[in-house]
Amino acid sequence: MTSMFLINIVEIIIGLASGLAVGSGFVAFLMVLGIVPRLIQLSHSMKLIHLYGPCVIAGSLFGVYMSFTLTTWDQPLLVLMIWGIFHGIFNGMLAAALTEVLNVFPIISKRIGVDKQLLWLLMAIVLGKIFGSLFQWTFFVK
Repeated sequence: MTSMFLINIVEIIIGLASGLAVGSGFVAFLMVLGIVPRLIQLSHSMKLIHLYGPCVIAGSLFGVYMSFTLTTWDQPLLVLMIWGIFHGIFNGMLAAALTEVLNVFPIISKRIGVDKQLLWLLMAIVLGKIFGSLFQWTFFVK
């Protein structure tokens, strides 16, 4: 009985330490690369800067909770559509900020020799993401 209790305590400590390591890496990824400051600059929301930290933490904790529990979140379709829009906006802004910080598209376009057609490359990526998302949601999500 005591050994099972000790095993549970060790599992809790390992889980907490692992979560802190991954969470710290996520925050470092967002902060060190300048993604969050760039998003603040682009959205002109400097007056709300004190809310960014708690929102990132709350969103991460909610996502972890929903991922590791058997809890389902049965909501009306309209709420789920709004939720999906927020997910898409966040992922799109995160990807856009990351590519802007790292100058991915100019480097890729020069490497593959299409630096004159950079607009077409961006449109192909955007349309591919749109059609891929529509295909996934139409055929695989019910």
